[in-house]
Amino acid sequence: MIDPHLAVVAALLVGLCVGSFLNVVVHRLPKMLERRWRADCADLAGQPAPDEPVYNLAVPRSACPACGHRITAAENIPLVSWLALSGRCRACKVRISARYPLVELLAGLLAAAAIWRFGATAQGLAACALLWTLLALTFIDVDTQYLPDDLTLPLLWGGLIANLAGLFVPLQEAVAGAIAGYLVLWSIYWLFKLIRGKEGMGYGDFKLLAALGAWLGWQALPMVIILSSLVGAVIGIAMILLLGRDKNVPIPFGPYLAIAGWIVLLWGETISNTLPL
Repeated sequence: MIDPHLAVVAALLVGLCVGSFLNVVVHRLPKMLERRWRADCADLAGQPAPDEPVYNLAVPRSACPACGHRITAAENIPLVSWLALSGRCRACKVRISARYPLVELLAGLLAAAAIWRFGATAQGLAACALLWTLLALTFIDVDTQYLPDDLTLPLLWGGLIANLAGLFVPLQEAVAGAIAGYLVLWSIYWLFKLIRGKEGMGYGDFKLLAALGAWLGWQALPMVIILSSLVGAVIGIAMILLLGRDKNVPIPFGPYLAIAGWIVLLWGETISNTLPL
């Protein structure tokens, strides 16, 4: 029997390391997709694909964007290296964004919370995978206003596979959740477009809610939608009032869905027993 406190500490440490990798995913995956799209466009036009160096999640090695200094292993220890370097590149002393350690810390805390909630079990490990993927999607959507199929579709299938064994809900509820999650936002999208004549959200949002439905079941969807709307309203109003953000500038909805998904996964049962959602 694994000591639960030791398991939580181990999850925190593993999560910090995974967070370091998620920083790479958040930064590189959109660029990799852009390269793929350029190659596809060239192929459709009957032209040779652009001659570009190899670029994926492993190659090239991480480097300072300002001076090109290669990040060594000692400079890539989650949280510790950023603090030891005072948040600056060792070579050129340019500031390193605080978002890198933030993602690492969030990945660690989310993993610790998942193991604390579900234990060092298959359910706990699956919850970690869900939370880490939602974290990556959150920051990609913030940066690009895009939720890549490369993450949302595997997340959807992952939820169905996890619930083959009923880790979170029965498979029937998971399938119904995936269908309902997609159709709810799809319907809202077209209703908004018919009324306002413009798009109110992207197709990635449909797929993300479908994925959450696959993991959490159809019965969790009302809570996810209500919480995501509340979180979006609070953050959106705060950004307009405190940061002076133009209210006409689109705000990605994916992060709010992801945050709602985190909340429902970890505390949904407590909330449903407390509030009539």
